[in-house]
Amino acid sequence: MLMIRLFFVFFLLQCLAAGSILAEEKPNILIIMADDCTYNDLPIYGGQNAKTPHLDALARQGLVFHQAYLGSAMCQPCRAELYTGQYPLSNGCAWNHSASRPEVRSLPHFLRPLGYRVGIAGKVHVKPKGAFPFDPVPGFDANCVREPTLPHELEGIEDYMDTRKHNSPFCLVVALVEPHIPWTMGDASQYPPEELKLPPNLADTPVTRQHFSDYLAEITYMDGQVGEILAALKRSGAQQNTIVLFTSEQGSQFPGCKWTNWNTGLHTGLIARWPDRIEAGRRTDALVQYADITPTLVQLAGGEPFDEFDGTSFQAVLLGQKDRHRSFAYGMHNNLPEGPRYPIRSVTDGKHRYIRNLLPSEIYIEKHLMGGGRLNNPYWATWVGADPLRQENTYRLVKRYMSRPAEQLYLTESDPYELNNRIGETGAMAESKDRLRRALDNWMTEQQDPGADVDTAAALKAARKGEHLHGRFE
Repeated sequence: MLMIRLFFVFFLLQCLAAGSILAEEKPNILIIMADDCTYNDLPIYGGQNAKTPHLDALARQGLVFHQAYLGSAMCQPCRAELYTGQYPLSNGCAWNHSASRPEVRSLPHFLRPLGYRVGIAGKVHVKPKGAFPFDPVPGFDANCVREPTLPHELEGIEDYMDTRKHNSPFCLVVALVEPHIPWTMGDASQYPPEELKLPPNLADTPVTRQHFSDYLAEITYMDGQVGEILAALKRSGAQQNTIVLFTSEQGSQFPGCKWTNWNTGLHTGLIARWPDRIEAGRRTDALVQYADITPTLVQLAGGEPFDEFDGTSFQAVLLGQKDRHRSFAYGMHNNLPEGPRYPIRSVTDGKHRYIRNLLPSEIYIEKHLMGGGRLNNPYWATWVGADPLRQENTYRLVKRYMSRPAEQLYLTESDPYELNNRIGETGAMAESKDRLRRALDNWMTEQQDPGADVDTAAALKAARKGEHLHGRFE
């Protein structure tokens, strides 16, 4: 009997020790988010101008996603999607400068019961507080339109990442405010405007070149912050067991990027590093979406999926066990309050993109981009003021932006700026169109999305009050 008891005690101690080891092995999570950075302006995605040595190094150390997307190319909706694991209409934040439903849960709710501290430094831009109860972590400017950005300090995040001091794993979001306008940070002299290679969706005017130079300087400034944050992680002693995710967020404040459903709006850069667990120097074409990130982090932290998630975990892709994830990534845009009504829906399979403009008889207006002024970049006036006889391409780009057909179809694989609408083609493109149409219809049905009726002043007003949304339009 004594031997049995001793064996039981020994077994119990072994189990407790194993549990302790497992607790210690829970991975930390560091999410670094840029602000308004078009993914293919980064060299790791073929960008021909920007200098980003720290992101280049991070890509060599981890896994680069070629096909990562947002549900909405606006700051607040895409962040709400990432933190909740829900699409914009599910969590309620389907317009910029609105709010998620009060009862929505997010990363802090999901990870704290698993033993995590969950904090955010820098730009928050989600609400209400009860739905996003992050620990506030000091050191980075939260105001994305301050000129210049406040100096950043690393002590706050370094302390938060010190697992030896706090005796618990962390999930920390460091949400930077570059390269969001105003483009005033960094050294623009390293990007002489006349030497730049402008992307083909930008009109080539001197003012555009100057602003693109300023924007590139902010990308390099952002990259420097990434390097400092990763150095702070290393100093904290937590680097070896920390999953680092970098995302470039949505496209920049140039026409055809932010506030659109084109590829350069919804496509985001995504890099994942986890020493000895995620194979270094690898790239994947697995299709993922912001709604998949929180389910992935919950699984990596040892939790189970929650019923409210729209997304699903891509842990197997991270660990090299699979090279596929989802079949489609979905997008939506409601233009209020950024301009007059102009609702858009879209779907991509990573090779093709189908866009449905729900009010094609209207012209598209985005007040920030097209309004001029200190924060709104006066290059737009040089686009509409171009000589239509001598600068036909500029006119085409203006028309593309403001006047859109009911449907658009692109072979994004070979046309990443989506300049060639192939909606009327037959054969393989017509088959892709029909397949993507069905996928989009199914998604809108699942999301109880009535389409244009969502992009109204009444719906936006209700959203700002937290009176959301499912069943409201049935």
